[in-house]
Amino acid sequence: MLTGILIGIATLGILMCGVIAFVWWARREQSDSFERARDTFRLRREWLEADFVRQAGSSGKPRGLRWMNCDFDDDVAFARDRRTGRYRALVGVTISFEAIEGGGMEDVEAVSNLRAATVVFRLDGPEWRADGRALFNLNPAEAIEHYENELETVE
Repeated sequence: MLTGILIGIATLGILMCGVIAFVWWARREQSDSFERARDTFRLRREWLEADFVRQAGSSGKPRGLRWMNCDFDDDVAFARDRRTGRYRALVGVTISFEAIEGGGMEDVEAVSNLRAATVVFRLDGPEWRADGRALFNLNPAEAIEHYENELETVE
């Protein structure tokens, strides 16, 4: 009887050690994965910004306006997609537009106003990508909060 209890305790101890080791390994892998993603983003950032500007400028949106300038903030907020677990990099931008002749916006005074927005880059497999969309009137922290059902902040 005592032998059976000791074997049970030893088995439980071994199982607990296995669970603790697995949790430690999973957290380390997740941390390493984020560090790799962050480092890759930093290396590719200039190219990603240029790709965003190219895509956004050729999108035809906002209608009647031409993208003139897009100034990227230095800071980056990282988030994780709650559904897929993939990382996102959010960068604040200040965008300026000009009216396109015949586009119906020539007489709108607010066309020359600078616009604040957030650009979201996504990690797709090993590569970061831009999709050419900006989240207007939200800084990166506000964007993560606004989309809290989809995104969670990564520190």
